[in-house]
Amino acid sequence: MIMNKDTAKKTAELLLQIKAIKLQPNEPFTWASGWKSPIYCDNRTTLSFPKIRNYLRENLANIIEKEYGKPDVIAGVATGAIAIGVLVAQHLNVPFIYVRPEPKSHGRKNQIEGFLDKNKNVVVVEDLISTGKSSLNAVKALKDEGANVKGMVAIFNYGFSVAEENFKKAAVKLTTLSDYDHLLEQTFDSNYISESELETLKKWRENPSEWNQ
Repeated sequence: MIMNKDTAKKTAELLLQIKAIKLQPNEPFTWASGWKSPIYCDNRTTLSFPKIRNYLRENLANIIEKEYGKPDVIAGVATGAIAIGVLVAQHLNVPFIYVRPEPKSHGRKNQIEGFLDKNKNVVVVEDLISTGKSSLNAVKALKDEGANVKGMVAIFNYGFSVAEENFKKAAVKLTTLSDYDHLLEQTFDSNYISESELETLKKWRENPSEWNQ
């Protein structure tokens, strides 16, 4: 779910402006999964731009308070959402923890780093949603430790149907600042891409794992 259309388009504009999102329909990227993609998103770039990271921090915090109420704890998903999660937690003046993809193999073998009491209301912060698998893995780890996960917020969502199904199955509410549809709308409205490139980008999202193979 998107909170606000204007915010969604503004967020997309800012991510494009600093090349946190890159579009290359004619020279596709290769993701770690092996998928060919006309888009690449690295929201960690936003951390180098104070005005933009503050914009994201404030709007994510506003979403959290409006949709979930002020939580007891903010949890960031390692590694991409640790920094933005800290900023959001600082803005809300609540504790912060982060969740690793899996427990450490040494020391205390933690998967969750930081102090978490049982039955605390937690909102999870993510930077990017693709299939949702790693994000929901973090939610499961938190629930296994007794957390009451109210929901998740993220900067950007590709809007894959598999992600929607995964979040629905896990009964986890997701709200994002922007998504793929609003990105395409913004890029076309600002003449960032041509109509033929727009069609290429739309077609990719229909079946990303098989696109351009």
